[in-house]
Amino acid sequence: MTRCLLLSMDEWRRQHSPLVPKVERVHLQVGTFTCVEPDQLVVTWGDAVRGSWLDGAELVIESVLLVGRCVPCQATYRPDPSCGFRSPCCDHPMEEIVSGRELRIRSVAYAFADQAVPAPAAHPPAPCPAA
Repeated sequence: MTRCLLLSMDEWRRQHSPLVPKVERVHLQVGTFTCVEPDQLVVTWGDAVRGSWLDGAELVIESVLLVGRCVPCQATYRPDPSCGFRSPCCDHPMEEIVSGRELRIRSVAYAFADQAVPAPAAHPPAPCPAA
């Protein structure tokens, strides 16, 4: 996952060529239903960017909760794994995920030559497809 994130950031940097932005923070949305471990991602990010153009950039992760929608009654709910992710209103199996599978860069805080550019970035990198 870290490699995919780095590839996305490299593509984003190429869009600003020949300038090289100084990245302060990368804000990432990670759904709780993605099988991505946020703490581990922060650790691998720190190791991967050391000595690169992203050295010192902080990875900030926003967790996005799993929300399902009950197809028969259209109610949204927080699926419970202990109940087989079934709808609490009518016990119907979860068929639709409203949120919780996100894995995308929300914004990038960066600057050129001591001139800050506010987050979110004008064109955030494309998200990696969820596995």
